[in-house]
Amino acid sequence: MSRDNALSVVIGILVGFIAGYLLHEVMAARQPPRLVHGEAGAVAAAGPGGPPAGGPAGTEAEALMTEIRSLELYLAENPDDAEAVLRLANLSWSVESWGRCVEMFERYLELRPESPGLLSDLGICYRSLGRLDRALELFDRAQRLDPDHYESRFNEAVVLGFDQREFEAAERVIEELRALRPDDPRVEALAEEIARRRSAA
Repeated sequence: MSRDNALSVVIGILVGFIAGYLLHEVMAARQPPRLVHGEAGAVAAAGPGGPPAGGPAGTEAEALMTEIRSLELYLAENPDDAEAVLRLANLSWSVESWGRCVEMFERYLELRPESPGLLSDLGICYRSLGRLDRALELFDRAQRLDPDHYESRFNEAVVLGFDQREFEAAERVIEELRALRPDDPRVEALAEEIARRRSAA
């Protein structure tokens, strides 16, 4: 490989890395924080599309997988420990194991009453699996429990505007978000992105 070719490869890798980083930062600005529930939920927050792409790396990933395996063994003997179920759901989220995450959140809901935040998180998991109608149903359930629930509305607007391209419906949800939090820059960033997608459609 010539020196010029090697330089081109290095520049290409750097440009790709910078573009990926900037895309992640833009999307993070358009997503509300994911609320982790219960004392067992010590996993870092992420937005309606899930945690940053790729999940944890290196020794952190190994530690998470060790804890996941330990919790699975514990829950085989103690299936009704709601906090352990929730911890496993949150760990499954952090490694982007969406099917397992759904299973654990659903199991937790069998053990504890529904909460708007948990329903919204479960909706995000279903969105990550491509089950958009189920996600919207869960966001609606969250709003019936708490008519002012911000995260479920934000997530609903993302699914409607980004995934289903139902721009008018997404814009109606944006107006509800503006009424809830008139000065939230994330709402305005989301509104701008939906408007951009609508104009490009």
